Amino acid sequence: MMEQSKATQENKMGVMPVKRLLITMSLPMMASMLVQALYNIVDSMFVSRIGQDALTAVSLAFPVQMLLIAVGVGTGVGVNALLSKSLGEKKFEEADRAANCGVFLMLISYAVFCVFGIFGAGMFMETQVDMTQSNSEQIVEYGTSYLSICMIMSFGILFEMMLERLLQATGKTIYTMITQGTGAVINIILDPILIFGLCGMPKMGIVGAAVATAIGQIIAMILAVVFNLRKNTELHLSLRSMRPRAATIKAIYWVGIPAIIMQAIGSVMTYGMNKILVPFSTTAVAVFGVYFKLNSFIFMPVFGAVTLPAMVLSRGLGYYSQLLISAWFTIVAQIYYSIKAAKQTDNYKRLEA
Repeated sequence: MMEQSKATQENKMGVMPVKRLLITMSLPMMASMLVQALYNIVDSMFVSRIGQDALTAVSLAFPVQMLLIAVGVGTGVGVNALLSKSLGEKKFEEADRAANCGVFLMLISYAVFCVFGIFGAGMFMETQVDMTQSNSEQIVEYGTSYLSICMIMSFGILFEMMLERLLQATGKTIYTMITQGTGAVINIILDPILIFGLCGMPKMGIVGAAVATAIGQIIAMILAVVFNLRKNTELHLSLRSMRPRAATIKAIYWVGIPAIIMQAIGSVMTYGMNKILVPFSTTAVAVFGVYFKLNSFIFMPVFGAVTLPAMVLSRGLGYYSQLLISAWFTIVAQIYYSIKAAKQTDNYKRLEA
């Protein structure tokens, strides 16, 4: 208990000046998220070389992938908030319960998405495609193969997201940059190898794109496990402790459900846009999917402002002035970046004109 108390007292989120704290925490996350956005773009570039139908299929599968990320990120936000608050208040057993319960919730989430991948992927694709079009069967086949593999192997990204949130809660964002960056780079390397059958590997087509993505996520998850066990000494994970606790789950989803809903709105919007665009042409769906990924690349740095752990921990420690400074600093920074992004977009439009 003495060691835990000392570690928490020396945690940088409780003692470091606010501006320096936000910069040192946010920059690694901004870098890793930019890499993630870049790998989405590169992924689409390689898939597009298979054909337009393949690119359309990936775009049609994107809403489910967004929903999966919404569940993972939203649950992670809830765990992150509870962890930071518990550590700030020196409730170490409660923090350990939150961490282990969060991993358990990811296991349940994976089971749901895995079942969907096995039984529901094909039906989901058919709901978005006009089966009277000549290329509809090919798109559904591509999309079902891609989406099924992504969902069945989604344990990689779900556990990766949760384990990264545990690192963020204790201020170790540099390790999340390493895990996400490594997974993205591996995916970029494997994409052409598995899609086109390079380096002696079989030509797998769109299935190769899904497998490459899953392998990158699984390797990132393994790294996150190692970092949590070796570097994240403020939390203690164990298989015996990974079980449901009603009070802990309630506290997690009190914050997590609004975050899931906010993230899921994008999934619903994308699904709706696909339904609107499909009657016009599958090309429109493919273009919209590419646009959405390019758009995310522009705004990804905003999501790097990971101030929630710092703010909640500051509150737990009683540093209310630091809490307010942290909030205002982040709001101003995000407004500034949004204005810069809007101006840059306007410049692109003028160049096109």
